[in-house]
Amino acid sequence: MAGSAASTSDLRALLAALDPAVDPVPKRFIHVSHERARERMGEALMMFREDEGTTLIVDVTEDDLSGDRMLWACITLRVQSSLTAVGMMAAVSAAFAKRGIPCNPVSAFLHDHLFVPWDRREDALDALSHLTP
Repeated sequence: MAGSAASTSDLRALLAALDPAVDPVPKRFIHVSHERARERMGEALMMFREDEGTTLIVDVTEDDLSGDRMLWACITLRVQSSLTAVGMMAAVSAAFAKRGIPCNPVSAFLHDHLFVPWDRREDALDALSHLTP
């Protein structure tokens, strides 16, 4: 059953068990009208509705690799964190900030997902490996 495994909010336990995994497919953040978002919802990894329109995170297809729009890597922290956990994202953000790595986090029900520039994904993984509880 989805969501049936126990999640934790203990910061030391979370940092000790981050277990990051990089999705091999690059992502893009796109901004579309609310109407267009309904058409593209099936391809969206994430959707967030704002007053000005809807932001989608989508996979980059091979025919969409050209252009100057930024590519992002999705690093999933496979530890099952509680939505009420305090400090984990702050620790991750601080580790990335020390290395100058931009990060756009998304917290889902079971896991946190970190979107970092595609060309900094290995640096981000290294930063995560040095986090200590």
